[in-house]
Amino acid sequence: MTELELKQKAKIPGKDTGIEVRRTICSICSPAHHCGIDAYVKDGNVIKVEGTDGHPINDGKLCTKGLANRPYIYRKDRIQTPLRRVGERGAGEFEAISWDEAYDEIAKGLGRVKEKYGPEAVAFYSGYSKWYRPMLRRFAHAFGSPNYGSESSACYTSAYMAWKLCAGEQSDPDMANCDLLIGWAFNPYCSNYRGAKRVTEMKERGVKFIIIDTHRTAAVEKLADLALFPKPGTDGALALALANELIRMDAIDHEFIENHTYGFEAYKEYVKHFNETNIEALTGVPYEEVVKAANMIAASKRMAINESSAPLCHHRNGLQNYRAIRMLLALTGNFDRKGGCRPNPHTYIYVSCGFDMGEMAFAHGLYPKGAKLPVGAERFPLWYELEREMQAMDLPRQIKEGKPYPVKAVFGLGMNARMWPESGYMFEALKELEFFVDTDLFLTDTAKYADIVLPVCSSFERGEFKPYAGGYGIYTKPAIEPLYESRSDVEILSDLANHMDLPDPLLRAGYKACVQSMLDHINVKIEDLEAAELPIPMVEVQPVPEGGYVEAGLHTPTGKFEFSSTLLEAHPEWGLDSLPTYREPLDDVDPAAYPFVLTEGPRVPSAIHSRLHNVPTVRSLRPDAMADISHEDAEKLGIRPGDEIEILTERGCITVKANPALSVFPGIVNMFHGYSEADVSSLLDRDHLDPYSGFPAYRTTRCTIRKKG
Repeated sequence: MTELELKQKAKIPGKDTGIEVRRTICSICSPAHHCGIDAYVKDGNVIKVEGTDGHPINDGKLCTKGLANRPYIYRKDRIQTPLRRVGERGAGEFEAISWDEAYDEIAKGLGRVKEKYGPEAVAFYSGYSKWYRPMLRRFAHAFGSPNYGSESSACYTSAYMAWKLCAGEQSDPDMANCDLLIGWAFNPYCSNYRGAKRVTEMKERGVKFIIIDTHRTAAVEKLADLALFPKPGTDGALALALANELIRMDAIDHEFIENHTYGFEAYKEYVKHFNETNIEALTGVPYEEVVKAANMIAASKRMAINESSAPLCHHRNGLQNYRAIRMLLALTGNFDRKGGCRPNPHTYIYVSCGFDMGEMAFAHGLYPKGAKLPVGAERFPLWYELEREMQAMDLPRQIKEGKPYPVKAVFGLGMNARMWPESGYMFEALKELEFFVDTDLFLTDTAKYADIVLPVCSSFERGEFKPYAGGYGIYTKPAIEPLYESRSDVEILSDLANHMDLPDPLLRAGYKACVQSMLDHINVKIEDLEAAELPIPMVEVQPVPEGGYVEAGLHTPTGKFEFSSTLLEAHPEWGLDSLPTYREPLDDVDPAAYPFVLTEGPRVPSAIHSRLHNVPTVRSLRPDAMADISHEDAEKLGIRPGDEIEILTERGCITVKANPALSVFPGIVNMFHGYSEADVSSLLDRDHLDPYSGFPAYRTTRCTIRKKG
């Protein structure tokens, strides 16, 4: 083998090998990380990926998911052309058409529904990824519809709403300066490799850890000085018991409470109900463990809480559970404090970078005057009050019932019907639409129901704007040309805005014009960001001094941290409690017939949702649909690893393989989601939702299991 052949085999870049390194980002976990990627390109094809050295997020490292980008973008089932349905909805029978034909049919189909029923009869929906969302929201409003929504109807937003109620804005833990970290549903070893490195370093420098989880996780094994294991959905009761014990011990910050909070006395009376007489029955946590945790909190000088929103909010009491946990910060004076949790407002698409992009002003700039309330607003009034968008969990009901008005068309980007609880009901709703458009890289189970399917490209095939913490930003360049006839989501939106003659010059001018309009007020030019190889400074971020947010007044009606929400106090007609009250999380099903708790959605390191399910290299790490159960339950039921078992609820049954695991406690059935052949969402109740946020109770459904055969 020649030296050149050896260099080519080793994928060494250079003029002689024809290999070039081009920089892009990973959007698999959109929008949280956007790790930098070095794409090794030869003859227009990506032949290898590595992390980008010096990138502010990952500095040369990539996780399992990031390393799967190459087989992900080159999956053999990529959609190659626009498609038009020729068979029954769901049958997956399509014919190839041109982009012009597709745009014509979309314009006519959406226009027909608008003319017949009104613009609100068209719902605009975003799944993954999220980078185009401000533009899609503006597109929906330019069309005249209030019905923009997204998978955030079941992801993160409930936690953000909880923060808005108590403090007006989200906050993040100051992990660099705390001496105690409460990790609530916190397992970075599985879901955040960068965070795992950070907490390992914290442990080495003497930071104490309380880990609270429903599973025995790697964080429990590696970090916990004290581990508490509440039953699924009972975190709120545990937080209230901790508060009661801290108040009893007088381990609270009287000055902060008196000067910077509202509603403490009512809260103090309420938490008295969670004590040594009932907490173990409610949560499964012995009260002496609550006392140990309270003593650790009392002994700390600076306590931070790092929580995972999904495990805490995916219950019918989820938003209130999350609120109850956040109250511990104000109670101990660790809110807006060095080493505690500091407010950290969003900059752009859920990412906090220390400056204001004006995203909401752009996205809502064309909100239709006199529009009807969006889907879900009447059923979930708090959601509407705080978010001003469609609560998509109510979409299938409104499609099927036509109340309070009909929804007859859906324009979806990356829509996944299997994320809806009782997913079969959502598929039935899609069948009843008069017109349905979906965009995706692959012909998913949901796309098979569409009238028109449009092929979109990956982050390797497009340029996009990304801001980063500290005031940095970049506009990426495509590493390769779009595969086949695929186009980016924003190109599609701009093309359609022109094709449909929407009344918005920005949308019609395209994505760069839209982003530039949000950058103008900070005097940044896209051309400068596009020329950079790594994120560059855009804004000189001035850190808010410790206590600066509370001194200036929080964005709540009182300007203070609210133990009791004045917004909810002002709306008794909503039937929602102003205090962070606790209610039983499980559905109203006979526990004798369904003695197990089904939890859907916990992460595995090799996937996020179902995005990598059909990438062979990654799928090989967990090839079968499996349910994790405890060894104790497996022994009682005579179940061995790999046995086929049935999971049953009142709504149906699926067959999966058994995976007895040390991490799972007796009585819990843990199921990763997104499998077409074993759709765990089909077992959930579509009405088992949080009345505060509309979030589904993915993690607390009664079920039973049995060995098959």
